[in-house]
Amino acid sequence: MTPKPICKVDAIRTLERDASDRPLMELAGAAAAGQARLLSPRTVDPVVVFIGPGNNGGDGYVVARHLRDWGHRVIIVSIADVAHMLPDAREAYRRWIDSSGSGGAAIAEPPSLADCGLIVDALFGIGLARPLGAPYAEWIAAINRADCPVLALDIPSGLDADTGMWSGLVVKATHTATFIALKPGLITGAGVDAAGKVSLHALDIDATNAIGQGHWIDWPYARRWLKKRGANTHKGSFGTVAVIGGGNGMVGAALLAGRAALHAGAGKVRLGLSAESPPGFDDAQPELMIRAADEALRADMNVIVIGPGLGQSRRESDFLARALHKPVPLVLDADALNLLAVDPALAQRLVHRGHPALMTPHPAEAARLLQTSTPIIQSDRLAAAMKLSEQFNAMVALKGAGTVCAFPNGEWTINATGNPGLATAGSGDVLAGIIGALLAQGYKPEQAMQLGVCVHGAAADALVAQGTGPVGLVASDLPPAVRRLLNC
Repeated sequence: MTPKPICKVDAIRTLERDASDRPLMELAGAAAAGQARLLSPRTVDPVVVFIGPGNNGGDGYVVARHLRDWGHRVIIVSIADVAHMLPDAREAYRRWIDSSGSGGAAIAEPPSLADCGLIVDALFGIGLARPLGAPYAEWIAAINRADCPVLALDIPSGLDADTGMWSGLVVKATHTATFIALKPGLITGAGVDAAGKVSLHALDIDATNAIGQGHWIDWPYARRWLKKRGANTHKGSFGTVAVIGGGNGMVGAALLAGRAALHAGAGKVRLGLSAESPPGFDDAQPELMIRAADEALRADMNVIVIGPGLGQSRRESDFLARALHKPVPLVLDADALNLLAVDPALAQRLVHRGHPALMTPHPAEAARLLQTSTPIIQSDRLAAAMKLSEQFNAMVALKGAGTVCAFPNGEWTINATGNPGLATAGSGDVLAGIIGALLAQGYKPEQAMQLGVCVHGAAADALVAQGTGPVGLVASDLPPAVRRLLNC
């Protein structure tokens, strides 16, 4: 099993040129038509296909031809000038007309969409780089008001394939049939809501060696990294995690991280709290060894997780400086990231420390680290994650819909798991604890980060499938669900 490839537009164009001797439009249209047939199995329900002037429109004509051959009533909406179509699209149009006769003529005004069984968006593909004007904007608005499945071909019209952003209206598809490889804009950030459920149709093209490509990591793939435990083991076999955090009023954040580390398999977890009056023990998880932060940093550990609820005073900055000096893998979250953002000396210690460092920022923390705004981070999540990784010489998990994992060597992946239930206080603290536990058990840092992100999201998916959430799912629901998945 290999993860699904993700390619930016330039890489897709190269792959298309290399396969120019193949009937890619026919293959793409046939694959999408099969998807359309599943979405609208009743042939009596009309299928409305919105067709644009480029090759995406050509794909739409192929879809329309197959659906008509299968007995569907197909309505074409288009103002495209056939004389100015690209050759492949013009040929697809000709074959559509030859197969349908006078009934294949396009209409310039869309019909009522109230009773249609399916809408196919074949307006604009991955090459669109401008806001859409009339009549396309009006058509997209009508598509988005319709109460039926919407299948986008390759990418929803108006969506930036590389970033998932749009500058005007965008088709809000329920499903997207994408071709050759996944595109970042379909699976991270705002694009996730526009794309709906994404199916990949490779068209017999191997994109795994495309320049600059990434991978989509889902739970069936990530679980292959899980290690089986031998019988002749003890708690020391699975490492000691030190969680440094829990300042005044934020002890719960460190507790969540510590509990998650235990549930994810760490042999021992020491909780080093920076609060002035920390609790002596955790009555919900008495296995946690609670100390003052200063004492915990003096003890032996295999991994440090620092930042959950830490605080940002001079004292906490000193704790971070000491953690950066320790010759063990380091997971930096929450206030540890905020401290790095305002202290160039600490940032330089991170860059040059010589031991694995893993950063888990949410978009606002990423913005502070890169001295920009959250909207700019979200406007190109992949670029932001890669810039963070390069600038801080660290592995980075930029959290959010489609968490992006970036590595200093330029490689990157996007996570497939998770749901809106994770948008809750403490969810990131749990993730930091999970990653720390995996590192303590000897997983390679690259695997620990990707596996931790994936199982964190998969746990939320499992909880929602069982009726817990997404509304009302809380961070403390996650560790037991993570434990179940790590033992499956």
